[in-house]
Amino acid sequence: MTVQPEGLPLAAEFPDATREQWQCLVEGVLRKSGVQDASGVQAEEALTTKLQDGLSARPLYTAEDAPADAGLPGFAPYVRGGRPHGSAVSGWDVRQRHADPDAARANEAVLADLENGVTSLWLTVGDGGLPVAALPAVLQGVYLDLAAVVLDAGAEFRPAAEQLFALLAERAVPADVASGNLGADPLGLLARTGDDSATTAQLAEAADLAAHCGRTYPNVRALAVDALVFHDAGASAAQELGCSLAAGVAYLRALTAAGLTAEEAAGQLEFRYAATEDQFLGIAKFRAARRLWARVAEVSGVTGPAAAQRQHAVTSSVMMTARDPWVNMLRTTVACLAAGVGGADAVTVQPFDAEAGLSDAFARRIARNTQAILLEESNLAKVVDPAGGSWYVEALTDELARAAWAFFQEIERAGGLRAALASGLVGERIAATWAERTAKIAKRREPVTGVSEFPNLGEQPLVREPAPARRGGGLPQVRRAEAYEALRDRSDAHLAATGARPKLFLASIGTAAAHTARTTFAANLFQAGGIETASVETAMTGPGDPAALAEAFAASGATVACLCSGDAQYAEHGEAVAKALKTAGAAKVLLAGRPGELREALERAGVDAYVFAGCNAVEVLTSLLDEIGVAR
Repeated sequence: MTVQPEGLPLAAEFPDATREQWQCLVEGVLRKSGVQDASGVQAEEALTTKLQDGLSARPLYTAEDAPADAGLPGFAPYVRGGRPHGSAVSGWDVRQRHADPDAARANEAVLADLENGVTSLWLTVGDGGLPVAALPAVLQGVYLDLAAVVLDAGAEFRPAAEQLFALLAERAVPADVASGNLGADPLGLLARTGDDSATTAQLAEAADLAAHCGRTYPNVRALAVDALVFHDAGASAAQELGCSLAAGVAYLRALTAAGLTAEEAAGQLEFRYAATEDQFLGIAKFRAARRLWARVAEVSGVTGPAAAQRQHAVTSSVMMTARDPWVNMLRTTVACLAAGVGGADAVTVQPFDAEAGLSDAFARRIARNTQAILLEESNLAKVVDPAGGSWYVEALTDELARAAWAFFQEIERAGGLRAALASGLVGERIAATWAERTAKIAKRREPVTGVSEFPNLGEQPLVREPAPARRGGGLPQVRRAEAYEALRDRSDAHLAATGARPKLFLASIGTAAAHTARTTFAANLFQAGGIETASVETAMTGPGDPAALAEAFAASGATVACLCSGDAQYAEHGEAVAKALKTAGAAKVLLAGRPGELREALERAGVDAYVFAGCNAVEVLTSLLDEIGVAR
């Protein structure tokens, strides 16, 4: 037996592999998969995934890919966190949102949250939420010296702030103990509503509140830079960050013009970002945001802790679904993990039923327990910057920061965020980004589990009391699942009106081994549009038996059909089966797969269209519902 010399690592027995050797191995795998002309760097690029904003996820990262030193946690450029200890001492701030306009119910929900792990409250008040005058009732029984209160009052931020100040004074809460944020965000409100008539006056009011907080309430911030409005409109990560920087810079200018120092002004801002189901991009976004704001602070002459960006992460509304809403629990868990690992100071997990209306107690419990598990059981906050040193995360952070800075500079060249909103620059850029993403969703290149993939037509919809309408009129509010859920709504209406869902017959040709892959693909696709598929077993009376398939089709009650099998079976039986289905009354016959050289013959036999991976599923499903006679 060979004894390993003391102090000599086992790896020393093996020579270091080079990137070129790895690329050579990749070339061999690609050749086996049919890619013949990829060699060296090209082989690596063939496995690279293109992301939004010109970013990319490469298959291999090494120390050579790491950008410049990101510094230490708590020190500029704050990539690794705004505090030296991160969240290791007490975890991040678990912040729950409340918008129920019924003060008694809201108070009950608030107290339940605070008794079960929530550490701060985010209250939507004024237009679209709780009445401003109801704040004392909503906060009845809340220890305001322990729980921070964050307001989101839209245009009513001044009266909401005054109401909170009065409540703090009434309860004799020491001014240096009170904490939270007054939520003044005139530019965010402008982006949401499109109304610029009061922006100048609101900026002056925000500056006045900031000065008051600076003098009287050192732990209360006056302004929120809410980037959710841009994310909710379909912005990419870089666009969301770029807009937030532009808003933050505009607020620095307004506050310093009102007499605050740059350091005092920076200390009055909290930034709110969306956390999505894309774990690594989410981690990179929060790290990049701190780096970017540190650069703004440096140029503005801000030093010390005030240069560290205060961050509030909120799980994305864009990713939430009304259909199969329980899957939202999984999405928000991944998003919360990304926010925590990315170093967000406060995190809000939206309840899984948020798109159904006002959340119930169970949904709020799951939302807060999601954070409790990550903090208390997974010990996620026990390590400061757990993603630090990951070559992939560091490289992605660097790429994202550069893309966001470029968009920020474009906004500044246009005259700042207010001017860029007025000119349509921001809206147009975001709309173009969302259009590209929508195309991918329509083609199922970006799957939405439970909606565009693996839908459950038998699910019972959640019934919730309607939530207050969101402020609108400016940038739109979008969701990934919208197009497919609209198709499902049509199907539900058809079911209610006729007693049956729209139906399509799957003409499965040959043995199960031959047709199962495409039968499963087709059933999944059609059900995403609310179209029920006739059971495959109905068609299994004989491999390639056109008469049997036509008989099964007629018995199914469907008016459209789709051929499902392998290419060899299509070549042998496709024409005959298509003709038989047309003769049996099929108004439209589709084929699962790409026809290749068989196209002309199949179309002469009656095949009208094709469905395949990468086809525009929304267009196909819309056309089918129209063909079946389902009302729009």
